This record gives sequence, C-alpha cells and structure tokens, in this order.
Amino acid sequence: MKGKKILLSGVWAGIFSAGMLAGCGKGPEAESGPLEVEITANDQMKYSVTQIEAKAGQLIRLTLRNTGSMPKIAMGHNLVLVDNQMDLAKFVAESQLRQADDYISPDFRPHILAATRLLGPGESQTIEFNAPAQPGFYSYLCTFPAHYASGMKGVLNVK
Repeated sequence: MKGKKILLSGVWAGIFSAGMLAGCGKGPEAESGPLEVEITANDQMKYSVTQIEAKAGQLIRLTLRNTGSMPKIAMGHNLVLVDNQMDLAKFVAESQLRQADDYISPDFRPHILAATRLLGPGESQTIEFNAPAQPGFYSYLCTFPAHYASGMKGVLNVK
C-alpha cells in the first residue's frame, strides 16, 4: 500500500464527498496547482508538520505516513481536518469511543473536510481535497485515544 492512492467507498466516500463539496473553491486561487504536503506520525504522538498554508480553494494532496513501530491497535494514527464550527472537545470525546469507525464519530460528518483512515506502522495514505473557500484557520488532529490531548494536532491556514 505504500505510496498508493486509495479509492474510497461507503462511509469514507460520504465523508470525503461532503468535505470536498463544502471546501470547493473555483476562483483563480484554485488554479495555482496542487499543494503537496507530507506529514509523518510517530510513536511519540506527534505530527511532523503542525501548520500548513494554502490559498482558498487550492487543491491539496496530503500524504500521512505512520513512521512508528508500535502496532496499530496500540498506536494507530489518522488525520482529520475539520471546519470552524466543530466543537473539538466534544468531537474528540465521542470519536475516541468509535474504534469500529477508525475513531471518527459519524455524528460529526458534516464538519469533516477531509480525513485519512487509521494507519498502522509503515502505512501511508494520500488524500486530495480543496482548501476551504473561506479564509481562516482550520484544525486537523489525530482522533486515536489520547493523541489529541498529547498534542497531535495542527492548523491549516487558508489565505
């Protein structure tokens, strides 16, 4: 699976479709080409990149790579980008109870702009989405239990 793009179906297709529609911008800013971002996640519960800058509507091609060695059940990582209306504390609390859903509560789908699946050691996933059309700061985080509280989070700054 290393380096391959994943076609999404079922629950994930709904999350990504809603996120892409909510964040689409078709102005001149979107025509500057895709922004390539690679983020690694490790056994210390940290992302290698905690701030991303993008233009409104710009296509973002983001790869999350789990560089840790601990088993997925003990130290899986994902990346979930959310809108500005998300109550992060409530989202994290409810998502940590949803192991069968890769620790992403389906109740919050309307607020999810993009997300990877839960990745184990050595796994990676590339997702593509458009930056929101509205400038501002958008949070991304790992929803695996205790990871957000340990600082596994970042910000997408849309200009």
